[in-house]
Amino acid sequence: MSKIQTNVFEQMYGIMEEAFPLIEYRTYEGQKALLSNSSYRLLTKENEQGDVIAFLAGWEFDDFCFVEHIAVKPSIRGGGLGKQLMTDFMQLVNKPVVLEVEPPEEEEMKQRRIGFYERLGFHVNSYSYVQPPLREGEPDLPLLMMSYPSALSEEQFQSCRETMYAEVYQVPADYPFGK
Repeated sequence: MSKIQTNVFEQMYGIMEEAFPLIEYRTYEGQKALLSNSSYRLLTKENEQGDVIAFLAGWEFDDFCFVEHIAVKPSIRGGGLGKQLMTDFMQLVNKPVVLEVEPPEEEEMKQRRIGFYERLGFHVNSYSYVQPPLREGEPDLPLLMMSYPSALSEEQFQSCRETMYAEVYQVPADYPFGK
């Protein structure tokens, strides 16, 4: 997880654009600016030609790590790269890991995504959670927080949320939900 080259970042950002709704990732400039943050971590997988085909973007804090984005090129999903990236990251950081997922509701892809993380040992936490906007003018995004290796106590959840709000989203710890 060292300095990243511009072409690698551009390939990663292209995968991000394909994999996530606009509300779930920053502008190109905003995302690129994170590369200079000492807490931000980026893992990539490349093919034989050296092209980025998968990435994991996360944050390492004192007591836990936060996986903000993980994505595999749509044309090669289902081959185990996502699982390998998550496993590599969890072993590398050797700390509890949290991540955000969309509530499953009735949508099969959202249910499958939660199942993917549960098979890796993650637990859905039932506390109310909202992702502050990553782009100007966007609304809050109600999500679920998942954690590894165990479910979070309410105190642990509050601590993770406060750290993420301050460091990742740069909003106050008492950020008003539904703004």
